[in-house]
Amino acid sequence: QVQLVESGGGLVQPGGSLRLSCAASGSPFSFRVMGWYRQAPGQQRGLVATITSGGVTNYAEALKGRFTITGDNAKNTVFLQMDSLKHDDTAVYYCNGNFGFGDYWGQGTQVTVSS
Repeated sequence: QVQLVESGGGLVQPGGSLRLSCAASGSPFSFRVMGWYRQAPGQQRGLVATITSGGVTNYAEALKGRFTITGDNAKNTVFLQMDSLKHDDTAVYYCNGNFGFGDYWGQGTQVTVSS
């Protein structure tokens, strides 16, 4: 049973930073792609960023330059550094992982940007 566990969410003021972590367990293989998605109230879940096993990254266009995704393929972990946070970044952030035999999601971690 593959499980993804996110951590690092919380309350931050506008302009602040947060670093999210996601650790996957239970997979016999390293990830092919892992990434982050987010869902704000009343909106659909959408892409934040992904990273492949080879280190190739992909970002939602609007988040380029503020968010940085990194990963450790051997440890099946992925991180999201979020800088210059805005009110609009408030959402539940979900970790996603593909290990070659299925697509898995974490439970999500709340990020709230508020003064």
